[in-house]
Amino acid sequence: MRTKWLIGAVAVAVAAALGVAVMRLYPALRPALGPPPADIGREIEAAPTGTAPESETVAGPLRLPAGFRLSVVAEGVPGARVMAFDPDGNLWVSQTRSGSLTKLAPAAGKFVVAASYGGFKNPHGLAFDPKNPRLLYLAEETRIRRTSIDGEPKWEHVVDLPPGGRHVTRTIAFDRDGKLYVVVGSTCDVCIEKDPRVSKVHVVENGGLKEFARGLRNAVFIAFQPATGKLWATEMGRDNLGDDLPPDEINVIEEGKNYGWPICYGRNIHDGAFDKNTYIRNPCLEPFETPSRIDLQAHSAPLGLAFAPASWPAEYRGDLFVAFHGSWNRRAPTGYKVVRIRLDDRGESEGVDDFVSGWLTADGQALGRPVDIVFGSDEAMYISDDKAGVIYRVTAK
Repeated sequence: MRTKWLIGAVAVAVAAALGVAVMRLYPALRPALGPPPADIGREIEAAPTGTAPESETVAGPLRLPAGFRLSVVAEGVPGARVMAFDPDGNLWVSQTRSGSLTKLAPAAGKFVVAASYGGFKNPHGLAFDPKNPRLLYLAEETRIRRTSIDGEPKWEHVVDLPPGGRHVTRTIAFDRDGKLYVVVGSTCDVCIEKDPRVSKVHVVENGGLKEFARGLRNAVFIAFQPATGKLWATEMGRDNLGDDLPPDEINVIEEGKNYGWPICYGRNIHDGAFDKNTYIRNPCLEPFETPSRIDLQAHSAPLGLAFAPASWPAEYRGDLFVAFHGSWNRRAPTGYKVVRIRLDDRGESEGVDDFVSGWLTADGQALGRPVDIVFGSDEAMYISDDKAGVIYRVTAK
């Protein structure tokens, strides 16, 4: 008995020491993996939206520009990821880690759980068919299925997807013509893939996948720009090049283009740390590779993206909002916020500003981690949070 106790004590001590060593190497693991230090929903409710200083709006621990209001409209949705509104005003939310899909119904200005379904394998992408808005599509790791939202779900197979590895989330979106697009991330951090279906965007056609664009390591979220119909994507760069390399990216995805991964990143930068081949000319230059549209702080982990509607204040209309989920592999944590990217008429960035911040505390903990951004029929912004398990609503005053 004493021997077993000693072995157990040694194992605990070794685990603790390893934990301390890892935390020293990657202190950003604390906000990424540690529990929230407080219930953000209660903190916002206890300190409702106010203005201080004049240039800011304060909602509990969170801060926004003056002229906006933020509230928590749904709680008890652990691991909330992708959101989609149905024609009846219900909000559907995928919960990847638990393998669940939840339907939230509006009730007295908030949303409550109306139904919850389980048994999915890494469910992520959600989209309603524009030609039949009562038909919900769900992307799991290895397949896309669909069901009518009238009555209990009866899932119909749409297409098979390749299994994941490092990246298991699959995101989907319909274009103006009703074509369905799906993103399949890489199986690794950086490697030469064997499966020709991964690290790409595909169009679903005739029960199969047709390649649309390639060279995308982990474009977790996609969205069509309302004004142009162009497909935009957030892209996470590889690890192990330091705190500030490579940049995370925003890309405009065009048919037939190669966006560089695994040998290029950002604005046509060659990844010589991985690709040791010798070239006569830079292999990352156009027309061989397409540069990023916008470079972001490395390890910010950009996820959901959405464009401001016409009803928003004039200075925001058409601008891009992006959720930074937050770093885990950087000495100083970064991200944990929603940013606004000011776009000019050509879709080029004129600057990146914090829009909602405050999830990352001064002592290096995280009250939450923003994931997806959607605009409802009320043209309010909705933000999912997979750490706090809540949904936020942001409106212009």
